Amino acid sequence: MRLRSLLFVPGDRPDRMAKAMTLGADALILDLEDAVAPDAKPRARDDVARFLAQPRDGAVALFVRINPVDGPLAADDLAAVLPVRPDGIVLPKAEGLVSLHALAARGVAHVPILPIATETPTALFRLHEYAGSSVPLAGLTWGAEDLPAAIGATSARETDGGYTAPYQLARSLTLFGAHAAGVAAIETVYPDFRDLDGLAAYAARGRRDGFTGMMAIHPSQVPVINAAFTPSPEELARAQAIVDLFAANPGAGALQRDGRMVDAPHLKAAQALLARAGQ
Repeated sequence: MRLRSLLFVPGDRPDRMAKAMTLGADALILDLEDAVAPDAKPRARDDVARFLAQPRDGAVALFVRINPVDGPLAADDLAAVLPVRPDGIVLPKAEGLVSLHALAARGVAHVPILPIATETPTALFRLHEYAGSSVPLAGLTWGAEDLPAAIGATSARETDGGYTAPYQLARSLTLFGAHAAGVAAIETVYPDFRDLDGLAAYAARGRRDGFTGMMAIHPSQVPVINAAFTPSPEELARAQAIVDLFAANPGAGALQRDGRMVDAPHLKAAQALLARAGQ
């Protein structure tokens, strides 16, 4: 499935779910965790299950963010949503294979999982484990809110809005952990939904660094994220030219194109870009 943009929708707002289907996001994350107050969670489960049970054409993937699998709420979340076949489960507070195996023990065997893989200190030391998962993964993503709270940090950000060194590390480890596992690397949210210029710059940096998509917290962010993670016609043309060049010169290790050397890493990057674009 294509996962450029993943839009969070509160699980207790069925009116927003229906509208969100029309906003251009590749996926919705129907949230049963942080977006729903404790006393509203039973109703949210019913609302999400009812929405998932409606006929759908698959154009928009429907994920559900459950509550942490080692807590008291996840069993009821899964009992409500698994029978109506979500396209994926977003797993907060994920801590490597132990969390995936706990999900499998609760009946999640064939639904792709998107772990939020950096929300506890332990989680950072287990990011390599996803490469060995027998549970299907939709990707890996990270977060910069729960981790500082878990260790008593006052903030994850510098005064200019950039991440401090510990959270840059969490972002980098998630990026490489996703690619090591061969799954989508999903950038975390940009909290200031009114700052679309800042979002565009942030998403562009994410794509530059190797992320393949990004989560959104507001509908206005979706088109900006989609644009950032959609290759331009010029990029696609350059990638196709590199692939064609190597196809015309089988066995060549390095070739020249437009006065510059291209070799195996350039070919691999071009092939990956074309694959993500469906070409």
